Amino acid sequence: MSKTPTKLAKLLASRKEDNTFRQLSTLSGLIDFLSNDYLGFAHNELLFSKTFQLLLNEGVASNGSGGSRLLSGNHKFYGQLEQVLATFYKAGAALVFNSGFDANLGLFSTVPQRGDIIFYDEFVHASIREGIRMSNAKSYSFSHNDLSNLQERIALNLARTDEQNSTVYIATESVFSMDGDSPDLKRFVDYTQSNGYHLIVDEAHAAGVLGDNGEGLVAKLGLEKEVFARTITFGKAFGCHGAAVLGDEILKDFLVNFAKSLIYTTGLTPHTLATIITAHSCFTELGSESKLSLTDNIVFFKDQVKTYKLEDYFIDSGTAIQCCVLSGAGKVKTISQKLMDKGFHSKAILAPTVPVGQERLRICLHSFNSKEEIGLLVKLLASFI
Repeated sequence: MSKTPTKLAKLLASRKEDNTFRQLSTLSGLIDFLSNDYLGFAHNELLFSKTFQLLLNEGVASNGSGGSRLLSGNHKFYGQLEQVLATFYKAGAALVFNSGFDANLGLFSTVPQRGDIIFYDEFVHASIREGIRMSNAKSYSFSHNDLSNLQERIALNLARTDEQNSTVYIATESVFSMDGDSPDLKRFVDYTQSNGYHLIVDEAHAAGVLGDNGEGLVAKLGLEKEVFARTITFGKAFGCHGAAVLGDEILKDFLVNFAKSLIYTTGLTPHTLATIITAHSCFTELGSESKLSLTDNIVFFKDQVKTYKLEDYFIDSGTAIQCCVLSGAGKVKTISQKLMDKGFHSKAILAPTVPVGQERLRICLHSFNSKEEIGLLVKLLASFI
């Protein structure tokens, strides 16, 4: 085996010096305030049994897909699932990818063409940034959730371009993964529609959680026909794996023909597809009560934060993602470890995932967290701070 290049070792040493070195860990027995399993679907026995029954009813006993979707891997469950998704999310069409990262990578690297311009919220997910980086389009960030700044950036950069037929794409999220907040989507839609721009919304942390039936924030607000594309994922509220891009049939056909993260990867297993179908088609039975419990827990958590006078530490969020900003990698890692020592699992989020100086504890609330667990977590956090 050849020796690892010195450059790599130096980069790792730098991470250790900055106290931002990442390591994989397997922790069990801790109270979950960490995972994105907002509704408890990842361990839902009824979902498991219904998925197994679907496989039996369809006579499916395959372990894998055997190839990419354009070869042998386009199992019949794909067609069923994409129809279910289009109906559930009120979309013209749906195209399933292997993960949210793959979906955003395929969408943003493929759709914007040379001469086009992408404007993206400065806090969008790394998958969007990577897709944009691979695109032939020009790209510019705008201040987080700030429509006025977006308008200024667009006016400035359109005035500079020599392109006469530039298509403008605007990328944001309905719930930001490291802040838990949301943009004013109605204002963004009004602006993009009035100017002929194309809005793309990542709904990874809204799908299954927001909306009367878990349809996400875009459909909840009745904006699905005004948004060019949406990305949804199934590894969070739906407790499974995979993702989809929602749009019209032309967008779907384009991605099938040009999105390399779809074309050149092995398809999902039939069992995974069956799980996603079941989670959506039986969502009312599986998730209605859990959604109510989650909403109740969010309200209770925010009340506890006020009780212990911690509001100034938290980013304003009405979602399951609650972030306590504690500047400094050492400080936030220390408090995270203290919480783990007391049996609570919450993650310290460090640079470069978040900006230097905005390190934080990311607390994810779930339908299955008890009031006693939430109350004790906030009490401990207050004492440690």
